[in-house]
Amino acid sequence: MATTRGVLYVHTVPSALCPHVEWAAGGILGVPVKLDWTPQPAAQGSYRAELSWQAEAGTAAKLASALRGWQKLRFEVTEEPSNGVEGERYSFTPTLGIFHATTGVHGDIMVPEERLKAAMLKAASGEADLTEEVERLLGRPWDDELEPFRYAGDGAPVRWLHQVV
Repeated sequence: MATTRGVLYVHTVPSALCPHVEWAAGGILGVPVKLDWTPQPAAQGSYRAELSWQAEAGTAAKLASALRGWQKLRFEVTEEPSNGVEGERYSFTPTLGIFHATTGVHGDIMVPEERLKAAMLKAASGEADLTEEVERLLGRPWDDELEPFRYAGDGAPVRWLHQVV
C-alpha cells in the first residue's frame, strides 16, 4: 500500500467537539491524537487546529468521511499524490457540505472531462452559467466561505503524526 502525507485543517469547531475530532482522527490514523487547539478569531467561541499526517493513500477520504456533517465544524483535508495515486482535497462547511477534488503533483485541481462536458451542457441548455459551474467544479464557493477562517489561523502550530503501518 502506498504511503503519502497530508494535512487536516480544522478551521472552526466548538470546544465541546474538540475531543471528538481528536478521537475520530486518531481512529483513522491508528495513533492517539492530541491537537494544539487555539481560539479561532473569525468565529467567537470556536477553535482551530492543524494536523500533518503520514499514512496510507486514501486517508484523506477516511478523515473527511469521519468529520463531515458535524454542525459548526469547518475543515479541509489534503493528501499529496503518491506512487500511482493522485492527490486529493476535501473541504467541508455546514452550509455547503462536502467538496472533493483530485489534485495533481503541483496541487492543481484536476477536473475530469465528463464533469466539464456536463457543465458545458447545463450552460448550453440555459440551466446554469458556465463560469459559475466551472467555479463550483474548482471549489470556489468553499474557498470563499473558508478564506476568512484560513487567515485567522495564520501562525498556529502544526503537529506531525505518522500512522503505524
